[in-house]
Amino acid sequence: MAGRIRDEDVAEVRARARIDEVVSGYLTLKNAGGGSLKGLCPFHSEKTPSFQVTPSRGLYYCFGCGEGGDVITFLQKVDNLSFAEAVEQLADRVGVQLRYADGSGPGTEPGLRTQILEANAAAAEYFAEQLTGADALPGRQFLDQRGFDRSAAEHFSIGWAPQGGKQLGKVLRERGFRPEVLVRAGLVRENGWDFFQGRLLWPIRDSGRHVLGFGARRILDEDRIPAKYINTPETPVYKKSHVLYGLDLARQQIGKKAQAVVVEGYTDVMAAHLSGVDTAVASCGTAFGADHAKLLQRLMGNHDAFHGEVIFTFDGDAAGQAAAIKVFNLDRTFITQTYVAVEPTGLDPCDLRLQSGPEAVRELVGRRVPLYRFVMRNVLDSYDLDRADGRLAALRAAAPLVGSIRDASLVDAYVRELSGMLGMDLDTVRAAVHRARSSRPGEDAAVVVEPKPDRTQLPDPDDRELEVERDTLKLLLQRPQLFGADWEISAEDFTHPGYRALYAATEQARDAEGDWTQRVLAICGHGLLGQLAMELSVEPLLHEPDAAYVDAYRAKLQLLTCVRRIGDLKSKLQRTNPVENQSDYNRQFGELLSLERTRKQLQARSLGGITL
Repeated sequence: MAGRIRDEDVAEVRARARIDEVVSGYLTLKNAGGGSLKGLCPFHSEKTPSFQVTPSRGLYYCFGCGEGGDVITFLQKVDNLSFAEAVEQLADRVGVQLRYADGSGPGTEPGLRTQILEANAAAAEYFAEQLTGADALPGRQFLDQRGFDRSAAEHFSIGWAPQGGKQLGKVLRERGFRPEVLVRAGLVRENGWDFFQGRLLWPIRDSGRHVLGFGARRILDEDRIPAKYINTPETPVYKKSHVLYGLDLARQQIGKKAQAVVVEGYTDVMAAHLSGVDTAVASCGTAFGADHAKLLQRLMGNHDAFHGEVIFTFDGDAAGQAAAIKVFNLDRTFITQTYVAVEPTGLDPCDLRLQSGPEAVRELVGRRVPLYRFVMRNVLDSYDLDRADGRLAALRAAAPLVGSIRDASLVDAYVRELSGMLGMDLDTVRAAVHRARSSRPGEDAAVVVEPKPDRTQLPDPDDRELEVERDTLKLLLQRPQLFGADWEISAEDFTHPGYRALYAATEQARDAEGDWTQRVLAICGHGLLGQLAMELSVEPLLHEPDAAYVDAYRAKLQLLTCVRRIGDLKSKLQRTNPVENQSDYNRQFGELLSLERTRKQLQARSLGGITL
């Protein structure tokens, strides 16, 4: 697997990929004046456009929800991609050959990813057409037996791979796809035979509805491959640890509801969606892992701690319990609450819908219990709680589970619950949990989770008292060359902590190399400061500035600092006795006269280039 993409190649991709062209593929943009474009934000629901794209700086920012970034960030968020995946897709688009910093050699040839995605899309269309043929009767019978009619098959784009073995490759080659692309896509084997033969197929798509690969179920007894399910092999676009079936259908609802329901198979996803559980997804050919967790978390967004939920459906048997414990070990990957939904009868969502109807599937999800409680109950069940030593051993095993709960406000409630389960003194249980909690100082985010930045913590853009600070920073971010070599301003000229911190970041970026905006954004990071930097980098300027305009704003900013100093000094003079502290009084009075002269000079400069 290739390593980190070289920085210079990332910069080349960012420079070549026009952000307005990429964004226009997802929403309609209209001229907003000043070289900017506006549209309805794809990341939150709105009726009035607040999503702004500034092509000259390669940035976008939504003044409604605070999302912002460059062309790479946009593709990451809108299509739920990792950084590397977004760069690779853009590299294909603009024809950049990527290299990797670990010396692993050139990456995927330009355009190959796009060709594979196009081949997969054509294959999905072909497979769906075959499902209506006589050859696919066993596949249709399988679906019918599980309560899925033709409309359901069409909704989920289910297809059938013919038994002949070479039809798909022949059809796709006739449509112009190169044989080597079909092999790299995992559609055709090196020997020319189709990878999937005589199987029912589910296309596996990303959140942008691109077909990444396929999952195939064994239907025919004569199938020479004994595995019930096989999946597309690893390809430049399909990595089983990074994909979730149903994500294309569930994406919007997962983001809207801040909920994801993780089931175990393709038919379970179908049953859940047809039952009204429209946030269901499933892993493909592998157990749910850390990369899947990160994928869901990106899609759900950084909601305020615990406002979202991820619900896992497990069987009530030993295998289900083992799966729950494995997920528990991944739990810190989420900043949302995690739950378990277990059907007492042991039925999976598909069979549950078939036997008891769609409402039973909805009830299954509604009966969810916190993952910690489920795992804790299973841990306690392995000890003899009728014996004192058994209760003590159970407490030692369960205390770390309760101690690892991220939401500190829930810990006391779980301590009380554990005390009741064990039949032990509350103080004894609380002390054991406290010891377990205190012994975990090195684990990040085990107790406290940072909520999504609250926009109310940002400087108010309409605060007239901070108007000069804001406009000066906008000029500095968007037209730094007009400030000259010596900016003549300092951090103390900014009274709001956010503006002061942003100015400090610009000072730090002065000596770095590369694109100015990217340097500042890299220093600011992805928190509140980065959000503020992004906002001021795309917020329209009142006028097209020149050097005189910038100097006037700089003088106005310095004037406000000077006025504050004069006020402070006058206050000191009022508190100084001129008889008892004559020397201090005279010194301060001299400083006041000097500041008054400076104030007049700055006032004249501040009116030289603008009307304030």
